[in-house]
Amino acid sequence: MESCTKFGGGPHDGVETLPRNNVTAMGTTVFGVISVSFMMAMYAFERRGRGFILAFALGCILSSTYGFLAHTWPFGVVELIWSAIALRRWHTLRADGLA
Repeated sequence: MESCTKFGGGPHDGVETLPRNNVTAMGTTVFGVISVSFMMAMYAFERRGRGFILAFALGCILSSTYGFLAHTWPFGVVELIWSAIALRRWHTLRADGLA
């Protein structure tokens, strides 16, 4: 028997049950949508200040986490690289006293 998660009250309340792996996949997808959207928004705002560069790096780390959770490790690796690039840019601007 497949493991299920119940949404609602008792077993006979007419609420549909979903297989646990579908619930997990949906949660991973929602996390991915939020992570990638946050990353893209922070990228768009980078010119407004150093804080947005740091937030972009965080968004890249979150997106990388999503990539590994979704079993798309190349995406996860690329996002980790982008986070390192963003952190270096943030640190360089900090050292130069800019923005």
